[in-house]
Amino acid sequence: MTQSKSLAAALFAGILFGFGLSVAQMIDPAKVVNFLDIFGTWDPSLAFVMGGGLIVNAIATPLILKRGKPVLAELFRIPGKSQVDRRIVIGGVLFGAGWGLAGYCPGPMITSLSFVDGSILTIFTAYVVGTLGAKFGLAKYEDYKHQKHQANEACVG
Repeated sequence: MTQSKSLAAALFAGILFGFGLSVAQMIDPAKVVNFLDIFGTWDPSLAFVMGGGLIVNAIATPLILKRGKPVLAELFRIPGKSQVDRRIVIGGVLFGAGWGLAGYCPGPMITSLSFVDGSILTIFTAYVVGTLGAKFGLAKYEDYKHQKHQANEACVG
C-alpha cells in the first residue's frame, strides 16, 4: 500500500478518536479527576466511555485478526509479551499517578492541545520530557544489564 493511504487512514483514525473524546467530554480534566474521586464528586461517565471502547475492540479485534495481514501494513504488530511483570506494574502506577495528578490521559491530553493554553502546554511538555526521559533511561539500563551479562559470561567460560 502507498504511504499516502496509510497516512490518510492514520489521520482519519486520529480525527475520529479526537472527535469521540471531545463528544464524550473526556478532554475535560475535571471529568477524569471526578472519576477518580470515588469518595467525593464521583462521575462514572469515564467508565462508560472506556466500556464502549472495550466492547467495540472485543468485537472488532477477532474479526480483524482473521485477515492474513492488515489492510494498510505488511503485518500485525501484536505484543509478544503477555505476562504481568515488575515493569508493567511500576509503569502502571506511574501512569496512574500522572493521570490522577494532571487529569489527562495521553489521548485526551493531545486532543486538548487545540485549546492552546498555558496549562495544557505545560502538561504536554512534561509528558514529552517524561516519555523521552523514560525511553532514554530504560535504554541505558538495558545496555548496562547487557554489558554486565556479557562480563559475567566471559568469566564463566
